[in-house]
Amino acid sequence: MSYQCPLCHQLLLPDASGWRCENRHQFDRAKEGYVNLLPVQHKRSKQPGDSAEMMQARREFLDAGHYHPLQQKVCEIIAGALAEGSVKVLDIGCGEGYYTQAVALHLAARGEADIHGLDVSRVAVRIGAKRYRDVSFCVASSHRLPFAEATFDAVLRIYAPCKARELARVVKEQGYVLTVTPGPRHLIQFKALIYQDVRLHDDTPEQMEGFVLVEQHSLNYAMRLNSEESAALLQMTPLAWRARPEVWGVLATTPEFECETDFTLRLWQRSSQSAVV
Repeated sequence: MSYQCPLCHQLLLPDASGWRCENRHQFDRAKEGYVNLLPVQHKRSKQPGDSAEMMQARREFLDAGHYHPLQQKVCEIIAGALAEGSVKVLDIGCGEGYYTQAVALHLAARGEADIHGLDVSRVAVRIGAKRYRDVSFCVASSHRLPFAEATFDAVLRIYAPCKARELARVVKEQGYVLTVTPGPRHLIQFKALIYQDVRLHDDTPEQMEGFVLVEQHSLNYAMRLNSEESAALLQMTPLAWRARPEVWGVLATTPEFECETDFTLRLWQRSSQSAVV
């Protein structure tokens, strides 16, 4: 499958070194196999996305298996929604590919699966491309998806921002978007360390114009983390920006930190109707 040029929106075709459109915009293929489709004028910072340190913390935490139940639930819902056979799936905000690869393996066991991972962080995409060769990775903005209209049977969006209009553009008619967002009590124990007034996450469904909500699932369970794992998890979240030095000190000296996960998974179907069931 080809990409769409992020500059002129023409079809990108492969050549010897990467991808080129008819207007001669050239995008090189990295040695790890990914392509960078994030022009400098579309960047909001010099190095957008998670840093190398944040990605290392995320990788160590995920490899320990603490989010394995979420990974398997994502695979279950995506596989249940899609018919067996040839499918195309995009993971927006894929990070280093923890969920992307699991979906790729799950769907490949049933038929031909063309799986793409997209993230704004070049560091994350490079890590994923080196580790998972059966996923096509690209660096790109989730607000300007470098794909043609009606390309994908399903899109996975775990926390990542993306406008419904852009999702509706790249998802096939009757295709799906699976969103994962924090449930009300997600990581509430971390919040208790950081805020005096702890508030639950707002679990109100977002407005997804052009989509119908067809399924909603809750997944919650307790975790017991050692000091390194609790620090790595906090580093993965926006809460890290609010954490004072003493919060990190508490985690460093707590041999077993108990906290809750609470996820809300919603499956949306592309439709011309706006009603939600």
